[in-house]
Amino acid sequence: MIKVYTTPTCIYCHALMEWLEEQGIKYQEIDASSLPNITAVPVTEIGNQRIVGFDRVAIKAALAEEAAEPTTKAA
Repeated sequence: MIKVYTTPTCIYCHALMEWLEEQGIKYQEIDASSLPNITAVPVTEIGNQRIVGFDRVAIKAALAEEAAEPTTKAA
């Protein structure tokens, strides 16, 4: 699941979430207002990557990379 760290007043956060919804990409919104390790928003977490800002190219690349990784099934 993609995680998007936001704050209520961040216009870029709202634009990012609107874009994700338009793309049909599911995400979990997390309010970063009280998280000390998040100093800028939006932050998008995809797999082990963190993308700071509303960077469509980086988000698409991270999604493609995540989709290309083989999944491991427990035996």
